[in-house]
Amino acid sequence: MAVLLLLFFLLACSVYGDSFIGVNIGTDITNMPSATETVALLKAQSIQHVRLYDADRAMLLALANTGIRVTVSVPNNLLLGIGQSNATAANWVAHNVVAHVPATNITAIAVGSEVLTALPNVAPVLVNALKFIQSALVAANLDQQIKVSTPHSSSIILNSFPPSQAFFNKTWDPVMVPLLKFLQSTGSYLMLNVYPYYNYMQSEGKIQLEYALFRPLPPNKEAVDANTMLHYTNVFDAVIDAAYFAMSYLNFTNIPVVVTESGWPSKGDSSESDATIDNANTYNSNLIRHVLNNSGTPKHPRIPVSTYIYELYNEDLRPGPVSEKNWGLFYANGAPVYTLHLTGAALDWACGPGKVDCSPLRQGQECYEPNNVVAHATYAFNAYYQQMAKSPGTCDFKGVAFVTTTNPSYGSCVFPGSGGKNGTSINGTSLAPSNTSTASGSLSQHYYNGGSLISSVILGALLLSAVL
Repeated sequence: MAVLLLLFFLLACSVYGDSFIGVNIGTDITNMPSATETVALLKAQSIQHVRLYDADRAMLLALANTGIRVTVSVPNNLLLGIGQSNATAANWVAHNVVAHVPATNITAIAVGSEVLTALPNVAPVLVNALKFIQSALVAANLDQQIKVSTPHSSSIILNSFPPSQAFFNKTWDPVMVPLLKFLQSTGSYLMLNVYPYYNYMQSEGKIQLEYALFRPLPPNKEAVDANTMLHYTNVFDAVIDAAYFAMSYLNFTNIPVVVTESGWPSKGDSSESDATIDNANTYNSNLIRHVLNNSGTPKHPRIPVSTYIYELYNEDLRPGPVSEKNWGLFYANGAPVYTLHLTGAALDWACGPGKVDCSPLRQGQECYEPNNVVAHATYAFNAYYQQMAKSPGTCDFKGVAFVTTTNPSYGSCVFPGSGGKNGTSINGTSLAPSNTSTASGSLSQHYYNGGSLISSVILGALLLSAVL
């Protein structure tokens, strides 16, 4: 038997367990890909969590039976009607949720978007809208699997640094207090849009670019909250903790935060000189690493902060400055805007501190080909598992392993513990594309060069085997 390790860069985990990374899917695109094309891209990149800005029927049908976890949204233009009528809310849930589950894995409903700042005249009925949607879910026996919340702009938090002094704009207390009570009573979470790009742009030089981009800072450059002595190395964590402190100011201390939007534009106009491909790549790569390491924030170091990247596609029809059109990870044709700087950290660890003999992966050696991350990581993880005498937990890798009878050895590349018996090639399409795949479809490339393992990954799942 063998152990099949599923190492996701976008982990499909519960919001209350390990943190996950998802993506938002906007549609303001001249040649918007079809729903089936979009879902094919999501599957190719092993994206396991998505947020829709509506409840588009074609998308929900295309997402059926994929296992992808979906957050659907009540558009702002429907809020007034839903917030004033229980029947209207029930009808919306029947047509846009009940009609699609369980085939489509809907896990959350975002009721409106940044209502307090974008549509303040509707704010008085916002909590009613959430309650009516929740009642419809209860009636359909779906309230335990589908959470209801509403995304907020982080601008509703005032005096956000130091985080310990943050509070919600008191103008909105008549909405925020009952809203937080609702989230607490239903076991839901505060949805928050967090954009360090805008914090940086609006700071008039007070916020360093490195601090906004998660780049490493020397200790004397870290921001320190003098009231708590907590150290902040990035804007993202500071904003999240400001939300936690703002909630505690209103006596709510057990509501987790999910970031419904965060990202960095890859292109801007003459006044947006830091909207560049390199900065967008740096921010999103570092964001993914930061979220998936489950470190939480300085105030809550063990509480995950799952995050949806804004966004899947560049949206060329969005109004406003050039940056508004360039937040996407992909162009509408499916080609990546840039290749994320996501190193195969676990693979590097196995061949470094893990003390695995990775010499067979060197160029010219028996396990160098196929030259991709799937093949090399498969060998390294199996070798580590064998080295540790198949000790329980050494094949776990954050709880994403299970047993298979497939022998990962192939050709002249014989895996430790396989007894010299070769199995099916791991370069087949059932696992992942090889390093000869086209740019728009390639999940990953990996090679061993000069003693260090280097990887270049867009987004994706690696299917890795280890002999048992």
